[in-house]
Amino acid sequence: MASLDISSILQGGYQHPVSRSWQGKRGLSKSMFMYPIFITDDPDASTIIQTLPGQRRWGVNKLKDFIGPLVKKGLQSVILFGVPLNCIKDARGSPGDDENGPVIQAIKVLRHNFPELYIACDVCLCEYTDHGHCGLLNADGTIDIGPSVDRIADVAVAYAKAGAHCVAPSDMMDGRIKAIKRKLIDNGFGNKVTLMSYSAKFASSLYGPFRDAAGSAPSFGNRKCYQLPPIAKGLARRAILRDVGEGADIIMVKPALPYLDIIADAAQLAQDHPIACYQVSGEFAMIHAGAAAGVYDLKTMAFESAESMVRAGCTLILSYFTPEFLDWL
Repeated sequence: MASLDISSILQGGYQHPVSRSWQGKRGLSKSMFMYPIFITDDPDASTIIQTLPGQRRWGVNKLKDFIGPLVKKGLQSVILFGVPLNCIKDARGSPGDDENGPVIQAIKVLRHNFPELYIACDVCLCEYTDHGHCGLLNADGTIDIGPSVDRIADVAVAYAKAGAHCVAPSDMMDGRIKAIKRKLIDNGFGNKVTLMSYSAKFASSLYGPFRDAAGSAPSFGNRKCYQLPPIAKGLARRAILRDVGEGADIIMVKPALPYLDIIADAAQLAQDHPIACYQVSGEFAMIHAGAAAGVYDLKTMAFESAESMVRAGCTLILSYFTPEFLDWL
């Protein structure tokens, strides 16, 4: 030891659990976690999702009993995904803003029973269109941008009117942030509703369990013409800057773990914005599968993955592990 330079000795700074906790710029907290919840149009549903361990599709009549214990543990925010199984879908996703649909009904139930709970709503058309794509289509099957953006903005406003605190468009249509912001302002919600953009959403293989849960797989083709190519670092940076300029209040990267460099880019490009990331269904399922196979301890790996996201620069994590973190933290 005597031969080592003073500057070579680092271990003294993290020899204790408390001093180890000081090594990060920011630690995990309960308020960082937003819980994704699937709401279906059977009001009494409590349906296990086989590909998402521990997760269910919920009916509005079951929400109070499900959410209540989590709120007592410190749950502060949720994001709602509609899973219509009994409605008639069409080319323009008409059920998306149905006042009697699962999302709008869930907003009202949660606002009434848990007035302090922050409610975000995913805004997309794929769950509600008969073709399963995230926008309206031209005759040749390509996306018709103008009508798509207008329709998505209408759905966002409907959720705002129902009482959502945040609307989060995940469709990846060009220009939808500006259109939603404009309609929110014009309808009196500009200063009342947060606009969280899925700015850098990649065409990932990790969405499989979600599509099973939400019934949102496209009936033909894929979404690679509007979701970002996994190699597209430059496109992601451009999309982040665009959405900042169009009025997004929060910038999101999705998925999280394979795109930590993009989270870091977002934290640098949008320094004055909260940065969110979505630990998507495939990431969650993989961590569970690895733990079940004895590769690692579930809790330890869940912490490692979430801490890597915070280290990269995110301030909000959308995660199916949220209920566990409410116990662990």
